[in-house]
Amino acid sequence: MELHDIKRVYLIGIGGIGMSGLARYFHHLGCIVCGYDKTETELTSQLHNEGIQIVFEDHAEYIHMSFQKPCNDTLIIYTPAVPKDSHIVNYFKNHGFELFKRSQVLGLISKSSYTIAVAGTHGKTTTSTMVAHLLKASGNDCSAFLGGISSNYQTNVLYGSNNVMVVEADEYDRSFLTLYPDVAIITSMDADHLDIYGDHAHLTESFKLFASQIKPGGTLVHKNGLPLDEGYTYAFEDATADAHASNVRIIDGDFYFDYNSATVNISDIRMGIAGTHNIENAVAAIEAVLKLDIAPADIKAALASFRGVKRRFEYIVKTPKHIYIDDYAHHPEELRACISSIKRLYPAKKLTAIFQPHLYTRTRDFADGFAEVLDMVDELILLEIYPARELPIEGVNSQMLLNRMQLPNKKILSKEAAVAAIAAEKPELLLTVGAGDIDTLVNPLKQVLINE
Repeated sequence: MELHDIKRVYLIGIGGIGMSGLARYFHHLGCIVCGYDKTETELTSQLHNEGIQIVFEDHAEYIHMSFQKPCNDTLIIYTPAVPKDSHIVNYFKNHGFELFKRSQVLGLISKSSYTIAVAGTHGKTTTSTMVAHLLKASGNDCSAFLGGISSNYQTNVLYGSNNVMVVEADEYDRSFLTLYPDVAIITSMDADHLDIYGDHAHLTESFKLFASQIKPGGTLVHKNGLPLDEGYTYAFEDATADAHASNVRIIDGDFYFDYNSATVNISDIRMGIAGTHNIENAVAAIEAVLKLDIAPADIKAALASFRGVKRRFEYIVKTPKHIYIDDYAHHPEELRACISSIKRLYPAKKLTAIFQPHLYTRTRDFADGFAEVLDMVDELILLEIYPARELPIEGVNSQMLLNRMQLPNKKILSKEAAVAAIAAEKPELLLTVGAGDIDTLVNPLKQVLINE
């Protein structure tokens, strides 16, 4: 299938962050775009307001009349998160349609572009969004498919006037193996998605295969210490890497650092977002865009104006009385980075966290790691596990995590009870964290803290 032939696009699971980006992209091209999702959200409402038709019931009779029979100008995209017994999925399969994964379509779109792909078990959304902003803000431009809503642009897809494309490369279900980038960034290769890969060794093997798919003459940029044999390395404060941050400091609540490599040094970079882990992401982004000859002065200015990604170390409330940060972290190492950065910013404040575990398998596989990292906070409210695509596993629940923790001030609450507890306590420093539907608490908690 050729991109220029596509006139109609149906997306099954259109409300996902990656799928919605494709919906917007094809709508922007002038295609008829429709889709299905099981849940109506703020994002699906935005898509509807942009002119995209969405249904929320899994019934084949609700499929738009434009998609009744297969033809060369019709593209059907699905996400593996949709159950295999979906009536809409099976309608298309049974009527002779070819179904494409989101990653396959990204591969098709990026095939003729100069592609910068950012992969990693964590850090990829912020880093890819940062790369896109460095290119946009420096006047070099790009298109981008992002795994989150950029706070600078209020969208997850960007349209450029040149041939440069930035994509978030997802390792779930080995999706990133459909990409053949010119520049690849690998931020991390920690064990994750073991329900797909079985063990860490197979995950590592897939990342190595992704790294091997860089186009001839292309560039691999990866975090120092990863089991990769080639490429340019980067690190936070490790001078053995090809590029690293140094002189990291906090001035009036803002993070500053110096960028150092064998050929380029940039001093006194002010970050527009907080977190030591985001400084590390910035070093990776700088190293990548320097390959495109972006001027160091433009990079410095762009990082100061970068506002991050929704639900990635996002300040919800920042007043003299209350600090409330919301984050998407759902892996022990992501949690560690988030909590460590908060404690570095606010060492004298008591940290209250609300955490929602994501997936039974991930909770089971990393239970000890979660318990260790959650012990870093001062008070923990634990929600029940968000199942997403999974069925319950006997013995795997939030109580299992609580039993492994040493922290005395911990409890399991419902979402409603959690809001009530925060309303009663009104903590000075609050963190909500998780990848499920914990984001539905953000506005209620915000109102509790700002309406004293």
